[in-house]
Amino acid sequence: MLLVFVVGSLGLLFYYDSQLHRTDALAAYAGRPSNTPGTNWLIVGTDSRSDLSAEQKKELSTGDSDGSRTDTIMMVSKPPGGKAMITSIPRDLYVPIPGMGSHKVNAAFNFGGPQLLVQTIEGFTGVHIDHYAEIGFGGFDSVVDAVGGVRICLDQPLRDPKAGLNLPKGCQNLNGQQALGLVRTRAFPNADLERVVNQRKFLSALMSKATSPSVLANPFRVIPFVNGAVDAVTVDEGDHLWNLMGLAWTLRGNPITTTTPTGGDEYTDDGDALIPDDSTTQFFDHISKGTPVPEDLLSNAGGAIG
Repeated sequence: MLLVFVVGSLGLLFYYDSQLHRTDALAAYAGRPSNTPGTNWLIVGTDSRSDLSAEQKKELSTGDSDGSRTDTIMMVSKPPGGKAMITSIPRDLYVPIPGMGSHKVNAAFNFGGPQLLVQTIEGFTGVHIDHYAEIGFGGFDSVVDAVGGVRICLDQPLRDPKAGLNLPKGCQNLNGQQALGLVRTRAFPNADLERVVNQRKFLSALMSKATSPSVLANPFRVIPFVNGAVDAVTVDEGDHLWNLMGLAWTLRGNPITTTTPTGGDEYTDDGDALIPDDSTTQFFDHISKGTPVPEDLLSNAGGAIG
């Protein structure tokens, strides 16, 4: 019986791994940063609606925009020692994009897909990206529903018709539709800078729920979760299901969360943008060397999640 269980589990593992969507995101190029101590993921949330029906677009309040842009960019860093860190990279950060001049960082994905986005991120941070994961609107809600929702405590009520969001203040269990609205809404005084705080806090809460005994020990939860994740997530050609499992386990342990430090707003050819400064350079220098980031370079204020 033990042999049957082990063989069956390994069979399912390799089966689901073979079903993952893959893209050549981490292609080699001249001048690519050498390996960084520890492990670094680039996690991208896109606003792609290509796999949504008209009814789903209406239900999730996603709108009908064509194409695919990066709605969320996060770097997850696990140094050789110490805690993991989730860093939000604001989509309005003004950086050089290879072959395209300087633009807001989310334009890189629109110009050249995952490859150009990774090259752009590696170029201005000096951090070698080891793994890549991407999820669109059409998969996020199903992953949340598969684990039975995620409990979140809000320190303010949230209402945003554009994101289909209407949540009271306090602790509550969010379903997939509500969770998608929460991570999309920019209805804050500082708009995207507050939204990214909610995004990384929710990601940590989702991974904590997904790796909890209530999910892992319940086949009616864990199998739909794995099915949903495999359908929803696109990874690099060299990534596997066990890499995603390791990422989930890393993020369940109360990681450090922060937003990339910048020099503030400035008007550019792309409109108002966030301009990198010495603090940005110092911040990513620590990550590229695998050393702890000083407290004065960390920022986790804002958002609505307590």
